[in-house]
Amino acid sequence: MSSATNALPIAVVGAGLAGLSCAQALLQAGHTVHLFDKSRGPSGRMSTRRAEDDNGPWQCDHGAQYFTARAPQFRAEVARWQQAGVAALWDARLASFDGSTWTTPTTPLERFVGAPRMTAPAAWLVRQLGPQATTQWQTTVQHLQHHADGWAITSAEHGPHAQRYSALVLAVPAPQAVPLLAPVAPAGAATAASVRMRGSWALMLRYAAPLALPWDGAFINTGPLRWVARDSSKPGRTGPETWLLHATAVWSDAHIEDDASAVTATLLAAFSALGGPAPQAATAHRWRYADTEAPLTQGCWWDAPLRVGLCGDWLHGGKVEGAWLSGRALAQQVLRPA
Repeated sequence: MSSATNALPIAVVGAGLAGLSCAQALLQAGHTVHLFDKSRGPSGRMSTRRAEDDNGPWQCDHGAQYFTARAPQFRAEVARWQQAGVAALWDARLASFDGSTWTTPTTPLERFVGAPRMTAPAAWLVRQLGPQATTQWQTTVQHLQHHADGWAITSAEHGPHAQRYSALVLAVPAPQAVPLLAPVAPAGAATAASVRMRGSWALMLRYAAPLALPWDGAFINTGPLRWVARDSSKPGRTGPETWLLHATAVWSDAHIEDDASAVTATLLAAFSALGGPAPQAATAHRWRYADTEAPLTQGCWWDAPLRVGLCGDWLHGGKVEGAWLSGRALAQQVLRPA
C-alpha cells in the first residue's frame, strides 16, 4: 500500500467497548480514526435505558449487568475508569436458585459497573479520543468496497461516503459482519459465520418503594429467567427502585419474535414465583445478539493484505473484558509493519 494511502484515516465501525478500545490504541499510536455507529451514542451492549413515565424519570441497565477484570491490562484500564469516576465496585448481595434451593456464592469475585450508569465508561472513552478522532452517530454501514486508494463505505443514512480509509475495523456482532464482509473478504465472513450469537429478552421494572427481597442479584437456573437484579442497588444510581430481568438464551431464542406484552407477562409471572411483586411499570427490550453460544478465543481476525479486521467479545471468550481485549489485540495487528 502506498504511503499516501497509509496517511489516510482508519475507519472503525461500531462504538461498543471493542471498537472504542481499538480506536483508543490506534489514536495513541498516532493514527487518525473515524468512528461510526448506528446508534445515537456509544456503549453497544453496555447499555442503559433512560426514560420518563407517569411516575417520573428512571434508568435501568438492560444489557451487560456488570463486568470482571482479570487480565492485568484490563485491570489497569478499569482502575483508570474508577479514578475518572465512571466505574465502581458493586458490592451486591448475590444468590442462586436451582428451582428448589437458594444458595449464596462462596467464591469472592470483584464485580464492577459503570457509574452512574453502565454507559459511562464508553462515554468517557469517547471524550478521551481527542482531535484525531471523528465520531459519526446514527450511521448504519451497509456496504464496503476496496479500491486501490483505500476502503470506501456506504451507509443507509448518507449513501456513499467520499472519504477513503487505509484500514477498516468492524467491531459489530458476528451476524452483522457476515453480509458486510462476504463480497470483499470471504475469510472474515466465514469466521463471523462460524459462531452463533443468541438473543435475550430484558424486562425493566419500576417500583414505588424498595422490594423486601434478601438479595440484589440472583442467578436463576430454572424456568425462563436467567438473572434478576436490583438495578438501583448499583453505585451512583438515583431515582426509583428499578429491577432488571434477563431471560435465558434458550427461552429468548424460542420467543424472539413474540409480542413484548406476552414476553412481559411470562417474565413477570416467573419473577412473582421468586417473590417479586407486580411493578408500577414494565418495559421490555429485545436483544437479538446478546451473547455467543461458544465464543472464539483467537482474540481478533485480521487480513493484512486487505487491511480489514474484526474485533468483539465473540472473538475473545465473551464478556466485557473480552471485548476490550479484542479491540486491543486487533489494534496491535493493524499497527504491525507490513
